[in-house]
Amino acid sequence: MIRRTLFALCLFCIATIAMSAQTVIGKWKTIDDDGVTEKSIVEIFEKDGKIYGRVLEVYPDPGEPDDPVCQKCEGDRKGEKIRGLEVIREMELGADGTTYEGGKILDPENGKEYTCKMWIEDGDLKVRGYISFFYRTQTWLPAD
Repeated sequence: MIRRTLFALCLFCIATIAMSAQTVIGKWKTIDDDGVTEKSIVEIFEKDGKIYGRVLEVYPDPGEPDDPVCQKCEGDRKGEKIRGLEVIREMELGADGTTYEGGKILDPENGKEYTCKMWIEDGDLKVRGYISFFYRTQTWLPAD
């Protein structure tokens, strides 16, 4: 009897966690560190069991080119247009079932790549980039 009760309780907990898990997959409006300025639309998708993100739209600052390239990027992204650029790579669902981690995020403005962590909070996407123990977090909004 106790085993059945524990088994049922475990199934209930697993089902509850699975139903409450929210996905990061979709289109997100990136917001600059000022918390107001819209910078781009990023589409987050799954490929080969991992999470990636590419820029769909760019909202350049006044006086900047309408179709900018990543001047400061290195490797395979150097000189690539930011529109279409893969800025999130190889994220995986964390052990807690609510955060995505283990991948990298690229800041096209400075060409630097950061260790990344993402999670949904109140319907928005929290994106945190790390260098060592320093980090910054942006809030991205669902794109219509």
